[in-house]
Amino acid sequence: MALQKVGLNKVTLANNEQIAYRERAGGEQVVILVHGNMTSSKHWDVLIDALDPKYKVFAPDLRGFGESTYNERVTGIRDFSEDLHGFIEALDLKDFHLIGWSTGGAICMQYVADHPGKCEKLVLLASASTRGYPFFGTKEDGSPNLEHRLQTIEDVEQDAGKKLAMQGLYDDQNRDGLKAVWNALIYTHNQPDAKKYDEYVDDMLTQRNLADVYHSLNTFNISPHHNDVNEGTDQAKDIDIPVLVLRGDRDYVVTAQMTEEIMEDLGDNATFISLKDMGHSPLVDNLDKLTKTIENFLA
Repeated sequence: MALQKVGLNKVTLANNEQIAYRERAGGEQVVILVHGNMTSSKHWDVLIDALDPKYKVFAPDLRGFGESTYNERVTGIRDFSEDLHGFIEALDLKDFHLIGWSTGGAICMQYVADHPGKCEKLVLLASASTRGYPFFGTKEDGSPNLEHRLQTIEDVEQDAGKKLAMQGLYDDQNRDGLKAVWNALIYTHNQPDAKKYDEYVDDMLTQRNLADVYHSLNTFNISPHHNDVNEGTDQAKDIDIPVLVLRGDRDYVVTAQMTEEIMEDLGDNATFISLKDMGHSPLVDNLDKLTKTIENFLA
């Protein structure tokens, strides 16, 4: 199958943020890909190429990632989801499917809950929970303090175990350090080829909002439960479209418990499929299997 041409465009939202996005020509059915932390639309490249030509594909860079602007700090997942809403409105996209990867899953869930009747089907790929992604304090020995979940953006910014360590890699442009993190947590089985991996690291280094994302994930909660930071908004019940929940059985970033929370909170309209022998990046681990699983659901 010949690859469809992918263009990089930009659109300015009503809030004055400029969103860069990749667009691939296709048929009338629209698919929007929402990336996660430490990535941008660039990291979707292999799936963009692999999806059936009948799909017209859009993949935005979130605020503070890739080629998009970062004029105002992000205070929560809803800031990202409202940017997504502005992007969809600006391009007048209708009757679309959403695919959210990791942090992008939380963003898509918030969008669908807040804007019913827009999205037809939702795919959550290695997604953060409906109850957020917990960030814990750090003990003196460097291990996580599971009895102390961080509460504020200030807590996140000052945490040595996660934020300061990762921010240091960004500040120092430490490419080998970033690869070491990804090899330990994400590319644990397969890796991109050397050229593509270097392109992905270039892409990682465009991120300017690390603490914002950590805090947004830690405080996100659309469940009916308290998540040790805040009371849930109970909006998960408002997601009434078909949802496909995908998690690799070797995912070291998103736990099985987080996926179980999604399934419990979304209820009967959610379907779970375990991706055998895949980790947090099924796009690299088994692109063919991932693509077929997604297309079967969207059909």
